[in-house]
Parts: sequence; structure tokens; C-alpha cells
Amino acid sequence: MSDIFDLSGKVAVVTGGAGIIGTPVCKGLAEHGAAVAVVDVNGAAAKTLAEQIADEFGVKAIGVLCDVSSPQSVAEMAKTVCDKLGGIHILHNNAATKAANMNDFFASFEDFKLETWREIMAVNLDGMFLVAQAVGKQMIKQGNGGSIIQTSSIYGIVAPHQKIYEISNIIGKKINTPAVYSASKAAVIGLTRYLAAYWADKGIRVNTLVPGGVESGQDGPFLKAYNEHVPMGRMAQAEEMVGAVVYLASDASSYMTGQMMTVDGGWTAW
Repeated sequence: MSDIFDLSGKVAVVTGGAGIIGTPVCKGLAEHGAAVAVVDVNGAAAKTLAEQIADEFGVKAIGVLCDVSSPQSVAEMAKTVCDKLGGIHILHNNAATKAANMNDFFASFEDFKLETWREIMAVNLDGMFLVAQAVGKQMIKQGNGGSIIQTSSIYGIVAPHQKIYEISNIIGKKINTPAVYSASKAAVIGLTRYLAAYWADKGIRVNTLVPGGVESGQDGPFLKAYNEHVPMGRMAQAEEMVGAVVYLASDASSYMTGQMMTVDGGWTAW
């Protein structure tokens, strides 16, 4: 049965590939045999990670600079991957952003700027659409199906718990998860379900990874408050998302499409 997790001969694209979740996912896909395109707006980081992956796992790996909010950049990315790796069979549509100005990102809903809303939506939702569109076209052209995994968040299915943010500060300002983040991540789930039904007859499966909070340098008061609301009592480690992505990418999930895989330590069970 272990063969159903084998990704040998497959080409995987991971957007936000040099990020917190993207980095271990790229390594995990490579460890299971896939050639990997590390796609990131930070082209240097993507290239460095791809070189590390190729050395460590003995698979083909390339780093590709891409702004997922740009149709031209996305089209060029898809062409580069196909030219260098021979096609696309797996997509982890994972790129997301906050805002260039963190004061704007942490503004209250009442004072949140439309420009900031659009800046975030351009990546978190428009980018999902553009990358899924470009990769889906390629998968249809290849004619042998594929697997698309799109990253949402627990805050795409439940509201943030406002009290956990009351005692935590960054840049001298109380942090929060703004409405634009929740709205964009909820939209990812809707897009996933639509595409799962739309492309089912093409053999393209589309599912959603729904991570809980991932530990990435949050301060002590935040961690304590967050952990108290998780049945397992802690935030996730980024590496704990890898198994879910490999499962969704592989033949182990061959009859699964249009679904959410929630990896949250039980946060949404309460």
C-alpha cells in the first residue's frame, strides 16, 4: 500500500514555496519522488531551496520567481515549469500575503482601507484563481488528470477568537486577524468546490488544506492564549501539514475531491 503515496514521475508546483508551510511541503513532495518547482515572489529564496532539495533528495527541482497576482507572471511561471520539468501533475496553490504596511493590516474593521483589502485579495484570491486557471489548462492539455491542493485556513471556516489577540502585540500595536483574511480564505474553499465539480470529468481532483495556527515566532502571551483554545494544547508545526498534502497529491486520495482536510489540533471541534 505504500506505493499509493509514491509521486515518482510527477511534477509538483508549490506557490509560496519558500514560505513557512511551502518549504516543508516542497521537501515532502520531493522525498516522495516528485520533481518540484518552488514558486515564490522571493526568487532568490526559491532558487536556494530548489538547489537544496535537488541535492538532498536527488530529484529535479527548480526555483521560479512569480507574482501570483499578475496574469503575465503566472503564465510565464507555468511555461517555465513545463519547459524545464516536462509538465505539471500536482499543484499546491499555497501563496498568500498580509500587507506591505502592517499597521494597515492590523487596522480595525471600521478603519480598514479598501486599498489594503484589494492588495491582500489580489494575492489570496486572485492569485488562487490565476494559478489554478493556468495549471488547470496545462493538466487538461496533458490529458491525464492531476491533483490541486489549495490552502485555506481555519479562519476560512470559523471566525477568529478575538480574545486571544487582546494581550499580544507586534510593532507596538495589538495584532488581529482582519476580515479580509477570513473572507479570502473562505473564498478559497468555495473556489475549490467549484473547480472540483467543474474538472471532475477531466480527472483533475481539487481539495483544500485547512491549517490551524502554525507556530512561527509568535510571542509568549499569544501562544498561551491560542493554545488554551486547542484541544491538543499547542499550535501546529509547519512540518505537520506535509502528510496531508502528500496524501491529497497522491493516489492514496484518488476518490477524494471537493473536500476540506482540516489539520488544526482540534480547534474547530469545539
